[in-house]
Amino acid sequence: MTDLDAATFEGVAFLGNTLAPFFLQDPRTGAAGAEFAAVAALDAQAAGAEWPFVGEEEAARCLGMMVEGLAPSRAAGEVGAFVADDDLTWEYRRLFIGPGAKPAPPWGSVYTDRECVVFGAATLELRAWMREHGVARTADEKTPEDHIGLMLALMAWLAQNQPADLGEFLSLHFLTWAGHFLDELADAAEHPFYEGLARLTRASLDGVQKTLGLEVVTPRFYR
Repeated sequence: MTDLDAATFEGVAFLGNTLAPFFLQDPRTGAAGAEFAAVAALDAQAAGAEWPFVGEEEAARCLGMMVEGLAPSRAAGEVGAFVADDDLTWEYRRLFIGPGAKPAPPWGSVYTDRECVVFGAATLELRAWMREHGVARTADEKTPEDHIGLMLALMAWLAQNQPADLGEFLSLHFLTWAGHFLDELADAAEHPFYEGLARLTRASLDGVQKTLGLEVVTPRFYR
């Protein structure tokens, strides 16, 4: 990884911390109401001009989809509050919770393991890497570490606390499958917020890879 300034790591941390909650938190019952409210109030064009690692036009387009998707929720809530509407809530649960089959499961090993299972080899390799590098788990033992939201959060944590390990994490454990998953998610999404989220996250990670000068070997995908 080439020499990078503090602003670059701050940008990576911003991406991870900003995007992770939308993959991890139910919009109605989760703990990300403030984050959803902040996106709902965005001027997409202005925010796109400031978004790191992505061209202004593309960032504004993706953010515009997210803002559009939150408009019914914003209207349903009181001033300054966020109340998720049914369409947003049920789309999150369809995509990430179930009980039905998920059209784009959010775990890396589902795509890279021959058996298409959670807690596959990629998960165990990531767990070993975290242990070797002194990175503590943030989820319980029943939650695979290679969930897209947890990986984004870990990306942010490394950028802020262990930047020397960031490139290895991204090139060996995250960027290997994230783009494939995010393309699947964008195609599967039936709500503008989650399509915009998938496309913005994909473009952001592509920009990070280019900026950090990372070489990533794409594995075989079984799904």
